[in-house]
Formats: sequence, structure tokens, C-alpha cells
Amino acid sequence: MVLLAIGTRKGLWLARSTDGRASWALSGPHHPMTAVYSVAIDTRGDAPRLLAGLHSEHFGPSVMTSDDLGASWQEPDHAPVAFPEDTGTSLGQVWQIAPGPRSQPEVVYAGVEPSALFRSADGGRTYELVRALWDHPHRADWTPGFGGQAIHSVLPHPEDPDRVTVAMSTGGVYLTTDGGRSWSASNSGISAYFMPDPAPEFGQCVHKIAQHPSRPERFFAQNHHGVYRSDDGARTWQSIAEGLPSDFGFPMVVHPHRPEVIYTFPLTADALRFPPDGRCRVYRSEDGGESWTALSKGLPEDGFWTAVLRDAMCADDADPAGVYFGSRTGEVYGSADEGDSWSLIAQHLPDVLCVRAASV
Repeated sequence: MVLLAIGTRKGLWLARSTDGRASWALSGPHHPMTAVYSVAIDTRGDAPRLLAGLHSEHFGPSVMTSDDLGASWQEPDHAPVAFPEDTGTSLGQVWQIAPGPRSQPEVVYAGVEPSALFRSADGGRTYELVRALWDHPHRADWTPGFGGQAIHSVLPHPEDPDRVTVAMSTGGVYLTTDGGRSWSASNSGISAYFMPDPAPEFGQCVHKIAQHPSRPERFFAQNHHGVYRSDDGARTWQSIAEGLPSDFGFPMVVHPHRPEVIYTFPLTADALRFPPDGRCRVYRSEDGGESWTALSKGLPEDGFWTAVLRDAMCADDADPAGVYFGSRTGEVYGSADEGDSWSLIAQHLPDVLCVRAASV
């Protein structure tokens, strides 16, 4: 079975397919009237665990877990993610939940607002602040982007547990190679055209980064105007935007099995946050960003005046791979053939914030 988790501003929906993704059974809303900014499907253990980063207007932000595919949910008695009192800071929301490497089956990371990283050693039930990143001397100069000041991308190295790469808006890419004891900015080559110095050490508005597990030295980034690749572990970056109709957008997704294949969803510009000409198009590269192909079979030809957010696009781990995206107007599309053709999975949902898919 393939499970697709759809986080929205008013709850979580779960879609299940047992026929090779030809059809989907939708359930929800789980956590109704609660914004679900992040979802993870952790398949490292004997049974899959769902983790959801929620934000209730009444109770505030939290992380809940389910070990029965959403039939029931658990939350600790105390806030699972909370800043220590000496920071003088409170949690805004959890933007990213990322299971650690398979060698550490109980480790889970959470990227939050304001920009900070938390680490769990008990499968995502409780978390501790990664102090070295919080105490970084650059932190005073990290500033909010349009969507807030948050760590939205967390990429643990699949083989080396001491290496973790994160990205924030704004601030850029940071990495550790010593288990989180020290962090360095890693933005060489990424433009910050909106700053007096367009090539600063940090301060870039990186929208999303992605890494392929079988080729972990290669990264891809969607920036606030700019699309990039790194071949040296996110230390330096080069543009791969040529061939796209625009270099502005939010998602960046890697194929689960083919490290040269990536997907993105271009928008016209930062001031025009809809696809060029209102045409719904996913763009795929099969050569690491050297060239791009527009994928449109089954997608709206025109009138798609909406956007796809940074975590509202994903791939599953099946073969052939499935690719999915959700829009800010509540449509969810999926492809069971790596993007060659698409079908509508759900519509009339609230604003889609995140999607995650996996075989369970």
C-alpha cells in the first residue's frame, strides 16, 4: 500500500492506494481546524510511524505521532518541542520533521520557527534543542522571509550520523560534520540579489534543498530566484536554472532511485506567485539540472492561478516512482509513472501546506 499524507491549514488528510496508485481512498480531516505544516512517514522501524507538526490557534504548536496509520494519535503530557527557558524564546511552529539515518532508528529532527533545530532520541516523541546552531554568531542577523523565520529543510546524511545539512529562510544553508557541535554557513555560489552584497556568506533566502540518499554529496536548491546544484556536499553551488521558464519557486524533489532526476514547480516571480501564463506544469530534469522537460499530461492547461509551497510536493519510494503535489487552492495531483502523466487525487481541500508519501 502507498500512503499519501496531505497537511492543510485545516487538518490532515490521508490517502491510501492498494491497486498500484490507480485509485485512492481518502480519509480526514484528522486534527480538524488545525494547521499541519509538516508531516513525516518514518518507515525505519517494524511498523511505520506518522509524525505531524501541528499548529492550533487555541493550543499552539506541537508534534503528534501515530503508530496505526492515523487511526489514533499520541502527544506527550509536556510540549514535545519547546525552547529552554534561558533562550527567552517560544516555539512558533514546526516546519519540518525529518527521520535520521537508518543507523539511528530512534533519531528524528525538527526544524522550527524561529530558526532552530531540535533532535529527538526517542522516535520523535520528545526533542532537545541543538544548542550550537541556536548559539551561532550569525543568528542575530538571520531575518524573516515572507513566510517567517524558520528552518524548513533538514537533511541528515544517510550514512554519516555526524553530518546534517539544514536550510532556512532567510539565512541560507548551514551544515555540521561533527554531530551538531559546530555549524558553518555553506552558501558559496547562491545569489542574494536583494542584499547590498549579492554574494554574502549567509543571508540567502533558500526556499528548499534536497539530497539523494544514494549520492549524498549532491544537493539541489530552489532559492528566492535561483535554482542550484552542489556536487561537493553543499559547500559550493552552481546554477541549473537554464531551461526553466522561471527561476522562482518553492519545491525541490529528488527521485527516490535515480539521483540524476529532480522535480520542481516554477512560479512566474516573487511578485507573481502563480505559474507562467496560469499553466500547471511540473518540470523534470533527468541529467542533474543540465536540461528540463515540462510535464503536463493530465494537468490543467490554463486557469491555474495558484501556487505549490515548498513542502507541498514529494515523491514516494515505489518503482516506478510516484510524484505528488498539492496547491494552495486545495487540489492534489499524483503521477504513478514518474511524472509522465497525472491524475487528480483530491480537490476542494483547504490550502495544502505539505505532502508526504511512502510504501507502508
